[in-house]
Amino acid sequence: MEQTLVILKPSAIERGLVGEILTRIQNKGLIITGMKMMQLDEKILREHYAHLVDRPFFPSIVESMTASPVICMVLKGVDAVEVFRKMTGVTNGRKAEPGTLRGDFCMSGQANIVHASDSVENAKIEINRFFKPEEVLDYTPANVKFLYADDEIKLR
Repeated sequence: MEQTLVILKPSAIERGLVGEILTRIQNKGLIITGMKMMQLDEKILREHYAHLVDRPFFPSIVESMTASPVICMVLKGVDAVEVFRKMTGVTNGRKAEPGTLRGDFCMSGQANIVHASDSVENAKIEINRFFKPEEVLDYTPANVKFLYADDEIKLR
């Protein structure tokens, strides 16, 4: 199974959306194998958003992402990166489809409640950026046999 990184941004924390987002993740069948609350700083944001550091809006990203703690999670599932990206919706909440997290819960392109890894390769890099190896558990819940057909996954 594949892993992906999710960050519940300050806009989700401050608006009290954590429970709703966690419920949707679990209802979909994605498996939470790591989760922690942390306060981000400019150093880690410069690394995480290295492709945006030279853009004029980068200081506002730092300001919004350090406004409160965030919740970082590692999710596991078949095609987890693609599945969660579809659940998230497009970056700008005003343009996101109803039924997606952003489509249902945000009106902003920046205060857009959640970060989702955009590829399997980047998910690995991002997970290592925010989690120590011992903070991500090799955990498969008992109900996994009700989430997938036998030929979709191999269990131990």
